Amino acid sequence: MPDLEDKPRLDREIIAMRVAKELPNGGYVNLGIGIPTLVSAYLAPGQVVFYHSESGVLNCGPLAEEGEEDINLINAGGQFLQPVPGMSYFGSADAFAMIRGGHVDVTVLGAHQVSARGDLANWMLPQRGVGNVGGAMDLAAGADDVIVAMEHTDRQDHPKIVEECTLPLTGKGCVSLIVTDLAVVRCTPDGLVLEEVAPGWTAEEVQELTAARLMISPDLQEYQL
Repeated sequence: MPDLEDKPRLDREIIAMRVAKELPNGGYVNLGIGIPTLVSAYLAPGQVVFYHSESGVLNCGPLAEEGEEDINLINAGGQFLQPVPGMSYFGSADAFAMIRGGHVDVTVLGAHQVSARGDLANWMLPQRGVGNVGGAMDLAAGADDVIVAMEHTDRQDHPKIVEECTLPLTGKGCVSLIVTDLAVVRCTPDGLVLEEVAPGWTAEEVQELTAARLMISPDLQEYQL
């Protein structure tokens, strides 16, 4: 088996591009911090998505161009967004009411760990001693679908897809799909199903860097963009 630590992996932008294919046309979508903030740049031509933010914005555009920043229009990661016709501003209480009322179709979140049952841990790294669950807990419980966009392993090359989460949980059994720099994995009641692998990677190599057991889809294919 070759040294998988040195084998090329997909860029964060490719992960975001793959996630964008999962967003429903006309859907209400919340993008979390990190890789999820990149997703808005990769919608298909003509596709319409209404982006939602816990800060009180609905129907904002992708990231703003340099020189066109508006300090009052930012995403979850503090990045500036483009205004679009029909935008709506409101209070944070109304923004959370949308989430808790089941009006968000999809949320895309980063993660420190995802378990074999789709449990999500994404707000606290105990070794850092700080963490803030923020709106992630509400999104994990209130959104119809939770997509995780993340690197497959952490900086020490430890698997982030695990049998059981050892980090503080954000939500239980909430994740529906995991998109990483190595694979696309679907969370099902029967376990994790490997549906796509990055170019040049095999299912066996992906499993070697995954702590939870993966079932191989009979339609396993290369990353679909």
